[in-house]
Amino acid sequence: MKHGVYAVYGAGGCGRGVMPLAREQLRREGIPVDRLVFVDDEHHAASINGHRVLRYANFLAIDADEHRVALALAHGAIRARIAERCLSDGLFPWEVIAPNVFMMDDVELGEGAILSPFVTLTSNIRIGRHFHANLYSYVEHDCVIGDFVTFAPGVKCNGNVVIEDHAYIGAGAVIRQGRPGRPLVIGRGAVVGMGAVVTRDVPPGVTVVGNPARPLVKERAC
Repeated sequence: MKHGVYAVYGAGGCGRGVMPLAREQLRREGIPVDRLVFVDDEHHAASINGHRVLRYANFLAIDADEHRVALALAHGAIRARIAERCLSDGLFPWEVIAPNVFMMDDVELGEGAILSPFVTLTSNIRIGRHFHANLYSYVEHDCVIGDFVTFAPGVKCNGNVVIEDHAYIGAGAVIRQGRPGRPLVIGRGAVVGMGAVVTRDVPPGVTVVGNPARPLVKERAC
């Protein structure tokens, strides 16, 4: 009899933080945890923290009813590339959500989300594919978040904010509330630095740091 198999893709720090959540989620669903592995082509250990580490090709070769994968990779563009590869090979995205995540009214959460402990999503929120929200992050009302967006721990995203695809929001960053009909926008591929306080729109591809957040200016070498 075939069964589904499950993987946390990535055995680095992000993946090792997600694996215990994935394991407990399977236990709650009555699925044997020996069907859960790491997938990582860069790690050479046979196992990490009690779970086998397989190369992608070896996981794909397992004879199973379905293969489900949670992409535990913090970089949004890399996550997008791996998601496309998995889709083309017939693997299914897998959502891993901590049991103490709190979601209120009318929250649309895209496939492949990973929500760590103590994450809160309030009301009337739209979130795209493969969203990562790390420990103690929150998203307030009337926000729209694109695909492959990453929140590091402790991100405070207040209401009426739009975050476009592939943006990365650093640990402890605060995003000021926008206005109905005039949301604060963080552009595609933008990076908000750790502890930054964002008070105005961030253009696509720009890195901002500080309080208030301003574009990062790199010093020229002498």
